[in-house]
Amino acid sequence: MCVCQTMEVGKYGKNASRAGERGVLLEPFIHQVGGHSSMMRYDDHTVCKPLISREQRFYESLPPEMKEFTPEYKGVVSVCFEGDSDGYINLVAYPYVESEALEQDDMPERDQPRRKHSRRSLHRSSSVGEHKEERASLGSDNPESSIQEAKSPKADLHIHSDVPFQMLDGNSGLSSEKISYNPWSLRCHKQQLSRMRSESKDRKLYKFLLLENVVHHFRFPCVLDLKMGTRQHGDDASEEKAARQMKKCEQSTSATLGVRVCGMQVYQLDTGHYLCRNKYYGRALSIEGFRSALCQYLHNGLELRKDLFEPILAKLRSLKAVLERQASYRFYSSSLLIIYDGKDNRAGMFAERRAEMRLKRVDSALPETLQDDTSTEPGRPGLPKIDVRMIDFAHSTFKGFRDDPTVHDGPDMGYVFGLESLITIMEQLREENQ
Repeated sequence: MCVCQTMEVGKYGKNASRAGERGVLLEPFIHQVGGHSSMMRYDDHTVCKPLISREQRFYESLPPEMKEFTPEYKGVVSVCFEGDSDGYINLVAYPYVESEALEQDDMPERDQPRRKHSRRSLHRSSSVGEHKEERASLGSDNPESSIQEAKSPKADLHIHSDVPFQMLDGNSGLSSEKISYNPWSLRCHKQQLSRMRSESKDRKLYKFLLLENVVHHFRFPCVLDLKMGTRQHGDDASEEKAARQMKKCEQSTSATLGVRVCGMQVYQLDTGHYLCRNKYYGRALSIEGFRSALCQYLHNGLELRKDLFEPILAKLRSLKAVLERQASYRFYSSSLLIIYDGKDNRAGMFAERRAEMRLKRVDSALPETLQDDTSTEPGRPGLPKIDVRMIDFAHSTFKGFRDDPTVHDGPDMGYVFGLESLITIMEQLREENQ
């Protein structure tokens, strides 16, 4: 088994000479707000996740016009782990060697040829010495992150963020404890470690996809994860799984709107921390509750970010036009991320100006220069910077893809319906808050 030394090694694995490269110690990605697979931070610009061959192939087959709305695919790494006598675990990534790695989810296909990534993609874009080794106890008393798995290893991860997170509970009250990571991120990470440990006798290496970290441009990323479409199960789903997924859709806004909330974190200017929601909150929302959730996502604790409506709407309309041209594509169980910076220059100017107006008891609207500038160009100061990306393609398909037996006609109208609902609600909120 690949031996990866814990703790003393810092950000590199002990087996540094294998394939002429030092291994990279993976860290939980602290801004993961949804999903079930653990996203790991590879470097400042790159994350990785357990490889599913269908998703890998889909990234490799993306139409050029869709690439603006998806993370950049950067290749594959081999990942190994070891638990020491005290029960500690590290995950370490090495250059992918085709003959060594086994598929995480598609073992019968492990002998099929796989595209090797460039060695250059393994060069970290930030100094690994800047980061502390991360550890977190599975025996934590924190109710937001505790997972009851008695046989799970003790994974001691020092996950740190300069900004604390608080999870909103079902009664819309704040949890009593502020923590330094999104609680959903740690939940997914612990579950991933437990699954890998249970398979450790049969598997030595795992394959992980390398993907662009789509929030790396943002200092205080506010992230909304939306499950898109009226159907979530893939064509290959069992009858039991399809029934479960259809029930979730019927009991949520997936059926009525074609979209539901899967997770959220919003930076609050008044308190200096993130507020978080998870998928269970999103499943219980009514249509009006979904509208309120969008308002909460666009609220910085002081006021509604009305300057974000137009840039977000422009992105959504552009994505809708692209997807309407993708005949036979289906994006079952795919999510859409909407991202903005919770503390950019524009947000500060906007809040300060509103505060001044309240003090002066001015009832007039903001100056036109603050109302109507909808540019999203990232390099220009004072302008809102937003991004919209599709993620999670493990159940996606299109005509001729992997010889899938089911071929669909026309665009994915369930996904398009979700975009139309989202655009309509955003337009209504914009009009109501002019």
